[in-house]
Amino acid sequence: MKNLLKVFLISLSILPATAQQPVYLDDSKPIEDRVEDALSRMTLREKINLIHAQSKFSSPGVPRLGIPELWTTDGPMGVRPEVLWDEWDQAGWTNDSCTAFPSLSALAATWNPEMGLLYGKSIGEEARFRNKSVLLGPGINIYRTPLNGRNFEYMGEDPYLVSQMVVPYVEGVQSNGVAACVKHFALNNNEVNRHTSNPIVDDRTLYEIYLPGFKAAATEGNAWSFMGGYNLFRGEHASYNPILMNDILKGEWDWDGAVISDWGAVHDTATAVTGGLDMEFGSWTNGLTEGASNAYDNYFLANPYLEGIQNGTYSEDELNDKVRRVLRLTFRTAMNRNKPWGSMVSDEHRAAAKQIGEEGIVLLKNDNDILPIEPEKTKKVAVIGENAIKKMTVGGGSSSLKAKYEITPLEGLKSRLGDEVEIVYARGYVGDPSGEYNGVSTGQDLTDLRSVEELTAEALQVAKEADMVIFIGGLNKSDHQDAEGTDRETLSLPYGQDELISALAKANPNLVVVNISGTGVAMPWVNDVPAILQGWYLGSETGNALASVLTGDANPSGKLPYTYYASLDQVGAHKLGEYPGTPGIDVLGNEVMDMPYNEGIFVGYRFIDKNKLNPTFHFGHGLSYTTFKYGDIASPKIFAKGDDKIEVSIPVTNTGDRKGKETVQLYVRDIKSSVERPFKELKRFKKIELNPGETKEVKFELDRNALSYFDAEKHSWVMEPGDFEILIGASSGDIRSKKSFKAE
Repeated sequence: MKNLLKVFLISLSILPATAQQPVYLDDSKPIEDRVEDALSRMTLREKINLIHAQSKFSSPGVPRLGIPELWTTDGPMGVRPEVLWDEWDQAGWTNDSCTAFPSLSALAATWNPEMGLLYGKSIGEEARFRNKSVLLGPGINIYRTPLNGRNFEYMGEDPYLVSQMVVPYVEGVQSNGVAACVKHFALNNNEVNRHTSNPIVDDRTLYEIYLPGFKAAATEGNAWSFMGGYNLFRGEHASYNPILMNDILKGEWDWDGAVISDWGAVHDTATAVTGGLDMEFGSWTNGLTEGASNAYDNYFLANPYLEGIQNGTYSEDELNDKVRRVLRLTFRTAMNRNKPWGSMVSDEHRAAAKQIGEEGIVLLKNDNDILPIEPEKTKKVAVIGENAIKKMTVGGGSSSLKAKYEITPLEGLKSRLGDEVEIVYARGYVGDPSGEYNGVSTGQDLTDLRSVEELTAEALQVAKEADMVIFIGGLNKSDHQDAEGTDRETLSLPYGQDELISALAKANPNLVVVNISGTGVAMPWVNDVPAILQGWYLGSETGNALASVLTGDANPSGKLPYTYYASLDQVGAHKLGEYPGTPGIDVLGNEVMDMPYNEGIFVGYRFIDKNKLNPTFHFGHGLSYTTFKYGDIASPKIFAKGDDKIEVSIPVTNTGDRKGKETVQLYVRDIKSSVERPFKELKRFKKIELNPGETKEVKFELDRNALSYFDAEKHSWVMEPGDFEILIGASSGDIRSKKSFKAE
C-alpha cells in the first residue's frame, strides 16, 4: 500500500504544467488572474449557465471545473428559511430558523455607523453559517413617500444619512465572505405598479438625492453585488438599464461587481444583454407568470442568449464581461477558503439585535417626564393594543422570516416589570389576527370576535383603573401597510386606532403611545398624548428592547431618519406629483405608468423647509431622558482657495442627571446660489455619549463636496464661491447654533 501511495505522489510531481492545479483554484494568485484562467477553460454553454438561475435561489457554477453553485438568500433583516428547489413552498428544514434583526428603518434611526457594522457582521455570520454566498440586501431606496410599502426595509429620506449607514453594513456582511447585494438600483420608491412604474427624474435630482447611497456602497463599501429594481427608468427596466448599469455603476463608478436581477424583473433578451445585467434570477419562465417547472433554460439570458450568440446576433464579448463579474463574485464568496465559519442565533446575535433596537427606538414626545416608568410610583400598568401581542417577524414580503424566537412587547414588559408592577392587558382593537406567510407561521391565532364597542369598553375600563396606560399599536406587515407588493392607501392608522387613542387620552392622562411601524403615520391626537415612542419592527428582541427603553434601562437615543408628516399635503410627491402615475409607453411600446418626480431635489425635510411647513416631527428628531446644551460653533471665517477642508467644532454638554447619547447634526446652507438649492442639507453627524455634567467638543471636517451641487449640463459637482452657513442642531427643525463663512 505504501508503495502504491509513493508511485501516486511521484506521478503527480511529474505531470505537465497544463495538468497541474489550475490558477483559478490557487487563491494565492490575484483574483483577476484566477478569473481569466477560469474563463479561458469554459465552454460557451458553461458561460451561459453561469449567468442564470438553476433553482429559486441558486445558480449552477461550472461542475466540470469545480466552480461551485452560488447560493443567494433573501434578507436584509434575517436569513430567509429554505424553500423547495423549484417552488416557493417551504422545504421543511428544522435547522433554518434565524435571528430576526430590527428593520433597516430602525437601524437608520440609530444614526450610528457602528451599529451598521454590528448589524452587517451579525447577519453576515448567519448567512455564512447557512452557506449562502449572497445576502440580498441591504435596501437603500430613498423615502420619497411615506406610503411606500417597503419603507421599513430602507434607510430613510436623506442621501447622506443613507450613505453613512450603508457602508459599514456592507463591510460587516462581506467580512464573512458573503456578498452584500445592494438594492434596488435605482428609484424603486413605490410598490404600487412596481413592474410598470416609470419614474421621470432629471439628472440633478438623480445624482443629488437617489444615487449617493448606492455610490457610497459601490465605491466606499466595495459591495460585491447590486440588484436592479422592478421599476423602469426613462422607459427601460432598471435591472438592465444602460444608463444606470453601464454608464453610471460600471462606468463612472468603475465598479467591478455583478448585477443581479430582481426575481422576475427581466422581460427581454436583447436589452438584458446590452443593458448591464449579469445574472438573471426569478420564478417560472419569465418570473411573472406560471410556466413549466425547471424552466430556467428558457430564461432571457439562457437559451435565447445562447442562440443569439450562435447566430451572430450578439457578441461573445458582452457575455465574457458578465462571466468575469460572476466569477469574481464566486471567488470572493463561495471559493473563498479564508472566510470564517459563521454562527446562528448566538448569544452575540441576540445581544446585537437588542442593542440595535434600543438605539433605534425614538422618543418622540415625553411631556412632564412621564417616562421612564418608575415602579415605585407606578403600581398598575394597562397595556392595550394588538401590536403588544402580535408577532411581526412573519409577513411583509421577501423579508418575512422564520425566527428562532420572538419576544412580544407584552412579554418583554412582564419579564422586566412583572415582579414590581401589576400589568393588565386589553386588546383594544382587532387588526390582522393571522400570522402566516409563504408557509411560515408565527403559531398565533389572534381571532377575536368581539365587537368594536366591546373591545373599546374593555380598554377604557382597564385604562381608568391603571396608573399608566401603554398603547402599543401602529401598522403590521399585512397588505397595504408595511408590505412588499402593495403601498399604503392612507397615512392614517388602520383599525380605528386613532379614535381609540383619543378615547384613551381622555380616560387616563398618563398615556404612552408606542407606534410599531416601519414608516411614519398621521397622529391627529399628538397634542392629547403626553408620551410617544416610534418602536419600529425590532425582530426577535422586540419586547426586551422596548421594555429596556420604557423603563430607562436604556436611555433612548434614536433619531428619525425621515420626516413625520402631519398629512400627505406636506409630501412633495403627493402635493406636486401624480402619484401613483399616469399611463405611458416604454421604449418597446409597452404600457407603463409614468411618474414625474415634480418635487425634484425637494424630498423630505428639504420640501418642508422650502414651503415653511410644520410636520408632526422633523427629520432627525428624537428625545432623551436627559438634556443637552449646545455651545457656539467654532470654524474659520474663510474656506480659502488652497484648502481642501476646514474643521468645524461645537461643545455639547449633558445638562441632565442621566448618562445619554446625542446625535449632533451639521447642515450646510448656500446663502446665495445661481441655482435653486435646499435651505439646508445634512452633511455631517456624530453620535456622542456624555455623562451628567460632561462636555465634549464635537469636531467635523467639511470638504468642498459638502458645499457642492450637481450641475447637469457639466455633468459634474460644482461649488460656487460665496457665502455659506453652518447650522448645527438636534434635528432639522431644532437648530441650536449657526455660523457663516466664505468659501473661495
